[in-house]
Amino acid sequence: MKKRFTWLIYLLAALPFCSQAQQVPVGLMDRSDDYYRRFSLLGMDSLTNSLMIRPGYRLALEAGADSLAWFTRKVYQKGDFEVHALPFVWQNQLNTHHPYGSNDGAMISAKGYQTLVSAGVAITNKFISFQLRPEFVFAQNAAFTQTFEAANEPALKTALLAYHRRVDVPEKFGEGAYHKLHLGQSHLKFNYGALSLGVSTENLWWGPGINSSLLMSNHAPGFAHISFNTNQPVKTAIGNLEWQIIGGRLEGSGINAPGNAAKPDDWRYLSAMAFVYQPKWVPGLYVGFDRSFISYRKEMGSGLGDYLPLFSSLSKQSFQDGYENTEDNKPRDQRFSLFMKWVMPEAKAEVYVQYGKEDHNYNLRDMMIEPEHSRAYVAGFRKLIPFKGSENEFIQVGLELTQMEAGGKSIRNSGTWYSHGQVNAGYTHQGAFLGAGYGPDNLQNLQIAWVRRLDRLGISFERRVHNNTLYYKVFNAKIEPRRHWVDLAFGAHFDKQFNRFVLNTAMTYISSLNYQYQVKEQEPYLFWTFKPYDVSNLHLRVGLMYRW
Repeated sequence: MKKRFTWLIYLLAALPFCSQAQQVPVGLMDRSDDYYRRFSLLGMDSLTNSLMIRPGYRLALEAGADSLAWFTRKVYQKGDFEVHALPFVWQNQLNTHHPYGSNDGAMISAKGYQTLVSAGVAITNKFISFQLRPEFVFAQNAAFTQTFEAANEPALKTALLAYHRRVDVPEKFGEGAYHKLHLGQSHLKFNYGALSLGVSTENLWWGPGINSSLLMSNHAPGFAHISFNTNQPVKTAIGNLEWQIIGGRLEGSGINAPGNAAKPDDWRYLSAMAFVYQPKWVPGLYVGFDRSFISYRKEMGSGLGDYLPLFSSLSKQSFQDGYENTEDNKPRDQRFSLFMKWVMPEAKAEVYVQYGKEDHNYNLRDMMIEPEHSRAYVAGFRKLIPFKGSENEFIQVGLELTQMEAGGKSIRNSGTWYSHGQVNAGYTHQGAFLGAGYGPDNLQNLQIAWVRRLDRLGISFERRVHNNTLYYKVFNAKIEPRRHWVDLAFGAHFDKQFNRFVLNTAMTYISSLNYQYQVKEQEPYLFWTFKPYDVSNLHLRVGLMYRW
């Protein structure tokens, strides 16, 4: 750890320092980002950040609003040179029956107790921002029956084995306890005005979703990447612009696929970008897109187009061959999405949508005829309702739908989201999806809460349908509506600030219907007469943050 950052420290010591504002990491604590997202709903951020490319933004809050001061503490200043102590964060979670949870960064898919601790320091000036905030994870990683081991018929077992050989998302991370030290939310960035260039291992979030993002979220650990991005909107004659372009390194989990099938040991190169435009003539409207390419490093070329394929044209060759086994004739896999968010401060509300594709259509005609092919989407809204006439207290209502299941009954080979034949490790990093936390599953989430600054008291309901794309491929030759694996999750949330401490808690009861696609039939000739195989799980989360 010390060796990795020695050269960074020497570099910092050799450069002049000036003042630079701090940024809030993605997923500092569960729902901590909501605190700042509310400012845009209240019209209190005069910079009009989209908050759809995070981190890398600075907030300019109007008078009377809380600032970023709660997040960091300035411990030293000499001229423009500043040193900030980052908060100590201790996050814990427990699953009593089987793994559950998403958007938890360096934490893994595990049953039992799991904990993450992080703290750090930031050194800033006008031109440079250096942040060291490592994360340590420990997980009990208790034993449980994995899905491919469940009592299902051979066709389903075969499909599950084939799926796990095309995407690196182990249900269980080996045997015994798990522990790992990550560089976490660390970076070295050179800043000039609204622009930033640097190296980082931070988590990223792209798009308007709150619970899900199709291409980039904090479900997986942060990965090493080079980034060129804006740290606040760039004002132009036609409106504000925000962007981020990255080149990163994705690592495998180190866990073989079921059946002891070894994954390729080569790391994967990720080239990705996100862009957001806020039209000058439509206040509150933000539109944008993101696009990503991944390929095994050994299979890459050495040209500029291999490291920056983001601006490449789309090839029709893969469709002419009759089978979509390549992306623009290269051994790499790509994804693309369009997104939009409309913030309405007068109504204290927002609506948003993200629409993504894993396989590009042959042409515009094909897209109009079969828009469901390889598509996924996230859509939602949020509204703040003043509570008892207070300016600081609200009832917050939010609904979000995530649809990852392949649309229609297309015979076109599209596979499940995040798993394609070009890259057998899939769209993952260290055993977790980079995009939507539940991968190819469908999700409906409703949340209602009383909020006041960092305080929150609320309830949530979530319905999750596991990998329907795989389910329909297994049972496409017969009618079988009884065995969809559906989780119904009912949660209660309580967050409270006590001076320098912030407590963050959640308790969720999950009822898993047809757990691991299983049912127990009683009468073979009476279709709906069967004994269901349902299980219960309790998911507990407790986080504690101390601000120095």
